[in-house]
Order: sequence, then C-alpha cells, then structure tokens
Amino acid sequence: MAATSGAFSFPKLVKDNYERWSIQMKTFLGGQDVWEAVEEEYVEPENLAGANQALKKAAKKARVKDQKALSLIQLGVDDNIFERIAQATTAKRAWDTLENVFKGIDKVKKVRLQSLRGVFESLQMKDFETIFDYISRVLSVVNQLERNGEEMEDSRVVEKILRSLDPKFDHVVVAIEESNDTETMTVDELSGKLQVHEDKIKRRNK
Repeated sequence: MAATSGAFSFPKLVKDNYERWSIQMKTFLGGQDVWEAVEEEYVEPENLAGANQALKKAAKKARVKDQKALSLIQLGVDDNIFERIAQATTAKRAWDTLENVFKGIDKVKKVRLQSLRGVFESLQMKDFETIFDYISRVLSVVNQLERNGEEMEDSRVVEKILRSLDPKFDHVVVAIEESNDTETMTVDELSGKLQVHEDKIKRRNK
C-alpha cells in the first residue's frame, strides 16, 4: 500500500496511481481553499513596494495560498517523484509538471484512449460474476476513459452492458429493451432492474 502523508489520509503519488491521486488531491486542495493557486499561477506584482495597502494585502494572500498549495503537493508525493518538482516555485508549475510526466503528450494520450476503448468494447460478463460486480468493472473502465477525455453517455454504457451480459439474462435484456427507453435510462436504473431479475433467478435456483 502506498504511504500516506500526515497532512491527509489518501495515498501519496507513486508511479502508478496518478489518476486517482490527482482527483483526491484536487478535492483536498479545494477543501483547503487553495485550488485556485493551481488553476492560475501566482505572479509577484511589479513595483509591489510602492503599491497601496490593499494591493499588498491581496498579493500576500495570493502568495500564501500558492505556497500552501505547493507545500501540500510536495507532501503528497513520494521521494522519487518529489525530485521531479523540486525546482517548481509555484503550485501550478508543480501540478503541470506532474500532469505532463504522468499523462504524457497528446500522442500518448490518444494511444491510451485507443487501448481503453478496446478494453471497453471487449468487456463481457463472466458466468460467476454478479450484476453488481460486472457493472462495477464496466464503470471502472468508463471512469478511466472519461479521465482521459472520452465522453461516455449513459446510453452508450447501458447498451454495452445489455449486449455483454451472461446468456442467462437474455430474456431479461429483451424485456428491458421492449418496456424501457434505453436511450434515456441511466446506468443506476439499469443496475437496479437487473439486480431485481438476478434475485429472481437466484430464488428459482434454490
């Protein structure tokens, strides 16, 4: 298990958990009211010494937020990855460096997307899987696709699930398609209907 920092409970960034870490860190920085320092890089105003008190106060507040965000990002990575951002002087530079390192250039992202699309299309329910477990597995791939820029409408996921279920659900699929508009059905709604039918199958087989 990845080490955690004393500042927060989720695992530190290591080489293979960037997607999850970036979501958790973004939420954490937002909760600390410093995420804006990552979105917009802090730049020291020119001629600050001669500025009025209001400008000095605003600049100091922005600088403190930036350094707090940078500190939290530094605390949230393991020692090897820290070396990647050791020279970053602002939170945004540290964040962008990590994003570039782990997400790669557009070409790499396209390759990753192609691979994930292939995984999504090849998903099939295994005969020992429950509806809950299979849909969770599908959604895990869907989430990865979305994190890499793919738009995944519920209707697309619903259709994928319906056509990849175990054959013992064939009659259920037909019933759902005949009595429901799968174009507007959510994944949660489909999951609920399938689990009801799954329970009926289990009771009949007892």
